[in-house]
Amino acid sequence: MSFTDKAKNKVEQLSGAAKERVGDMTDNERMRAEGATEQTEARGRQAGGENVKDAGRNAKDTFSR
Repeated sequence: MSFTDKAKNKVEQLSGAAKERVGDMTDNERMRAEGATEQTEARGRQAGGENVKDAGRNAKDTFSR
């Protein structure tokens, strides 16, 4: 996962956190849910990218032996 992708995920995660907080302060359940969803999606993409990278390394190590 490139630095740009990581940065985009972090920005989306922070944006989601801000939306969730604003939703909490204004009792806007829809905004709160959108913020939570954005954070979850960004975390999932980040974790998925790391898992793919690890799987590639493991496959390379397997074939290198």
